Amino acid sequence: MNDHHGVPRMLVSLLDLGGEATLEQLPSLVGQYLPDAGIRECLIYLADLQQTRLRLLPDADAQVPEGDDKPPDELRIDATYGGRAFQENRILRKSGEDGQDCWWVPLLNGAERLGVLRVTADGLGELDQQVIRALAEMVALFVASKRAYSDAYPRLVRSRPMNVAAEMLWHLMPPLTFSNAEVTVAGVLEPAYEIGGDAFDYALADDVVHLAIFDAMGHDLAAGLAANLALATSRNLRRHGADLASNGEGIEGLLLREFGESARFVTAIMADFDLRTGMLTWVNRGHPPPILIRGGRWTTVLDCPPAPPLGLGLDQPVTVCREQLEPGDRLLLYTDGIVEAGSHQGEEFGVVRFVEFILRHCAARLPVPETLRRLIKDVLDHHDGRLHDDATVLLTEWHGHTGTCQVRGNLS
Repeated sequence: MNDHHGVPRMLVSLLDLGGEATLEQLPSLVGQYLPDAGIRECLIYLADLQQTRLRLLPDADAQVPEGDDKPPDELRIDATYGGRAFQENRILRKSGEDGQDCWWVPLLNGAERLGVLRVTADGLGELDQQVIRALAEMVALFVASKRAYSDAYPRLVRSRPMNVAAEMLWHLMPPLTFSNAEVTVAGVLEPAYEIGGDAFDYALADDVVHLAIFDAMGHDLAAGLAANLALATSRNLRRHGADLASNGEGIEGLLLREFGESARFVTAIMADFDLRTGMLTWVNRGHPPPILIRGGRWTTVLDCPPAPPLGLGLDQPVTVCREQLEPGDRLLLYTDGIVEAGSHQGEEFGVVRFVEFILRHCAARLPVPETLRRLIKDVLDHHDGRLHDDATVLLTEWHGHTGTCQVRGNLS
């Protein structure tokens, strides 16, 4: 570094002023203090909704160079250096012919991948990775805290208009990824801009992870409303101490009151996973059963006598099932749109291909969220880029109980 003493000045200044800045002002704010740390340029690229592109967050106050010196407004995640840093969740350095180093640094909100920084500095190898990692962590913190009340953020990360059902669901669901020392949870769903009735949820309380996936009948606004009601009711009852069976009864009652008997129904898996013991407890409300992957190769379907879907009012008994998991196990919850997605020749993607894809990428030790990103890309390619039903996956990997608060350094 040219000035090691400038590094804390830069970080403290950003921390002092960043809380009042808007998302649009963030690039300019960061740029003011880069010289203090010997950094020439820092560009902020944010991942689009489907995680296929990295989009430049523009600096309204910067002088934009012309020609070859102008930074690209968009980078393909599957075909660029910055995209590779995003995929692999690691810092990459590229040395330029002019003697400048270009660093690509993942932007992470905990385990959630927001995008990357492109950091440029003079002198090969002079920039300390700890400095740019700290800068990236601070920028990610600001982006995550400001996007909730920013219209600039969705405009940047969206590629086309979004329907109202998708607007509701994206704002209700948790981040796509969570990870700590004991568990990684990652979700993905398509079509991102035209979601009908799919939704997923997860939450932690003490040593228990709650997992849920919902699939409402239909692919319209009413389906989106039903999925929203199911998810919100599930959270509400869970936070008041309801068990899995009672939770389902509460969702059923609300759907019947709002939509009438048999007018709208929702299939679901709702589960509690104890991180101390590895015990998985779940109920199946007319949904495809969970799939368990063990040792990166052994798979089994977790059968549980299904109760009727939520909202039919059939008043049938609900079976609560249990399964002992082992450290390293991966649990797959999914909706039927994943396996029923067909190609133009009419061939379904299928459960076998779905599981084989996960197994192949488990063996490659790709990060869990990257495995799901590639899975949904494969599903979309199989279906010529368009899905006629929602396709959702929630993948959970148990690392084993540690009894500590350490956070994993990677998301594998």
